[in-house]
Amino acid sequence: MSTRKMHPGVKSATELGPILIFFAAYYLYDLIVATGAIMVTTLIALCVSYYYERKLPAMPMVTAVVVMVFGGLTLYLNDETFIKLKPTIIYALFAATLGAGLVLGKSFVKILFSNFWNLTDDGWKKLTLRLMLFFLFMAAANEVIWRNFSTDIWVNAKVFGFTIATFLFFMSQVPLLTKHSVETDGDTEGGRTPDNPE
Repeated sequence: MSTRKMHPGVKSATELGPILIFFAAYYLYDLIVATGAIMVTTLIALCVSYYYERKLPAMPMVTAVVVMVFGGLTLYLNDETFIKLKPTIIYALFAATLGAGLVLGKSFVKILFSNFWNLTDDGWKKLTLRLMLFFLFMAAANEVIWRNFSTDIWVNAKVFGFTIATFLFFMSQVPLLTKHSVETDGDTEGGRTPDNPE
């Protein structure tokens, strides 16, 4: 089945659209309406991704399942607790998955990002460990914020704080990526390697 090239603007919309709609719906209405909005937009984003790529990426798929389950509980029970727990569950699941991969000698980060970076095995291992610890930190941060601060503060932290933290984390990994980068051979086809097909 052939894939269609996704425009960068469409890709950004599928990644950021649900959280921005969630933010807008919260401030225009309330958290219950925002929960319904993020559930609908998350499903739309998945459908758009599948239309272009003919597959459902693992991380967005897991996120969507958790959104549906905890968002559904929030709406059904009219209890904001469940949607506030969602980031904790997602970050904890990602951390557990990466940790299990390390134990089994696999780097799921390599599987996800090998098209963008070509690193040594030690580099992938270190990046996986750091990302696992980052996800654990984010899960703990979400727990502290929603349990001790107002809903307004939690929404702003979720939309802006967590996004900025993720950006800063990856920026801070540039020295690791540079140090463990593998140079491609000039005599390979177009500079391609099995780990870097682009």
